[in-house]
Amino acid sequence: MRPTLLSRTRRWLGASMLALIVGIGGVSTAYVLTGLPATAQVQKAAQIVVPEAAQPQSGFADLVEAVKPAVVSILVEATEGPQDVQRGGNFNMPDLPKDHPFHDFFQQFGDQFGGQGGDQQEQQAPRKFMAAGSGFVISADGYIVTNNHVVENATKVTVVFDNGDEETAKIIGTDPRTDLAVVKIEGKDLPFVQFESTPSRVGDWVVAVGNPFGLGGTVTAGVISAKGRNIGGSNYGDFLQIDAAVNTGNSGGPTFNTKGEVVGVNTAIYSPNGGNVGIAFAIPASTVKTIVDQLKTGGTITRGYLGVSIQDVTRDIADGVGLEHAKGAIVREPTEDSPAGKAGVKSGDIVTAVDGDPIDDALDLSRTIAGKAPDSTVELTIWRDGAETKVSVKLGTLTEDAAQSEPSKPTPPAEVKPAPSSVGLTLVPNSDGSGGLLIQDIDENSPAAEKGFAVGDAILEVDNKPVSTVDDFETALAAVKAKGLNTALVKASRGGEARFIGLPLSDGK
Repeated sequence: MRPTLLSRTRRWLGASMLALIVGIGGVSTAYVLTGLPATAQVQKAAQIVVPEAAQPQSGFADLVEAVKPAVVSILVEATEGPQDVQRGGNFNMPDLPKDHPFHDFFQQFGDQFGGQGGDQQEQQAPRKFMAAGSGFVISADGYIVTNNHVVENATKVTVVFDNGDEETAKIIGTDPRTDLAVVKIEGKDLPFVQFESTPSRVGDWVVAVGNPFGLGGTVTAGVISAKGRNIGGSNYGDFLQIDAAVNTGNSGGPTFNTKGEVVGVNTAIYSPNGGNVGIAFAIPASTVKTIVDQLKTGGTITRGYLGVSIQDVTRDIADGVGLEHAKGAIVREPTEDSPAGKAGVKSGDIVTAVDGDPIDDALDLSRTIAGKAPDSTVELTIWRDGAETKVSVKLGTLTEDAAQSEPSKPTPPAEVKPAPSSVGLTLVPNSDGSGGLLIQDIDENSPAAEKGFAVGDAILEVDNKPVSTVDDFETALAAVKAKGLNTALVKASRGGEARFIGLPLSDGK
C-alpha cells in the first residue's frame, strides 16, 4: 500500500507507518499556444529567470569536523511500570501521553516492532530497559538539547561525546507537546553549536548528525524538502521535512545548514518499513529556541490559552460570510468561562489576525496563541456579520484540563415527524432540548451530500442564526440569498463536535 501520513483520524492502514525515531534546480519553461485565431491567442507568460546558483561544494568534511564535537549520543536507563511492558519483541514502546502527536502511532502499529500497541499491554512487574538517542550541546557550561521521548521516564542519562568521553546528565526540563527536552552536564568551555540566525529555505543544503542504530556519530546530507509540515495531528506542528537520511537513534540530533548552525532537531521519519526512505521531520530552530529558553530558566513550559474550538476557513465558508480570502480560523464554540468567551468572542467569528499578524488557518492560530505569555493581552481581528472588528483578550494559562476539554454529547432525540427541505435534506426537530435540526435523510446528488453532511448530523445554525424548525431553516436560507450570497454558512454537529460547513445554494431553490 502506498505510504500515507499518520493522522488523528487514522485514515491510513496497512504497513505504512510514521516511525518515531528512538535515538533518530529546475528550469521553468514558458509555453505559448500557436495556430489559434488572433482573438484566442494565449499571451506568453513572463519568463522565469533563475538566479545563478553557487557552484556545488566538494563536500561537507570541514563542516562536519567543526560541529561533530558538540553532537552527543544519549544513553538512557529507565524503568517501565506494569502498564508500559509490551508482549514479545525487544523494542520498548514509549509511554506517550494521549495528546502526544505520536500516541496513535504506537497504539496502532506497535506490533510492527515485535511488540503490541499501548492498549494491548501485558501486566508484568516493572523492569529496567535501556534506550539510545542523540543530542547536541548549546552552551559552554553543558546544556544539551534532545527529544522528550528519548529521556522520558529516565532514571539515568549518560552523555557520550564523539571522542568517547562520558558524563552523567541531569534532566532540566521536558515538553511532551513539542517533544523537546533539555539535559545538563557539569563542565565549562565545552564545544557547542548555535541555532540558525536566518530561517532556512526549501532547497537549502542540510547535514544531519546523530547516533543511528547506536552506531555512534554518523553524518548524512540532503536538502530541506518542505516547511510547515503538520504531522500526527499535533496542535503545534510546524515541522521541517528533510531528505537527509534519518533513522532509529537519530532522535534529538541536530540538522545543520552549511554555516554549521542548527536548523532543526530530528524527531520523526515517515516510512513503510521503519527505515529511511528520504522523508524525515525536524522541529524547526525557531520553535526549539523558544522552548529551550523556557526549559532552561524554569524547567516547564507555559502557554497562552484562548479557550475556543476552531477549524480552518474553507472557500465555501469564506463565500458564506462574504470573506474575500479563505484564510483564518473560524470559532466553533468558545469554552465556557474561557478568556475568549469573557471577551465576547462568539461562535462563527473568524479570527483573521492576532496583534496585526495574519492568521492562515486553525493550526496557525493555535501556534500563535501558544507562543504568547499567559496573562498577556492580545488583539484579535475578527470577521463578524460581514464586517471586521477588533476584540482584546487577556489570555489564560493552557492546562491539560483546558487542552482536553470537549463539548458533551447530546442525548438522542425522541421520535419526531421529519420534513423535507429545499436543499436535499430531510430534517427533524431535535427534541432533546439542545435545539437544532437532525438530518434524517439526504439526497445523494445534492450539494449537501457533496459537502459531507450525513444522516445523524445536527444542524444548529444557518448564517449564525439558531434553527430549530424547518421553517427556521428555510427562512435563514432565504435571508442568505437576499444578501446576494450563493453559499450559506451552516453550523453542524457530529458526535457532539460542532463544525462549520459552507453549503452552496442552487439557483431556483
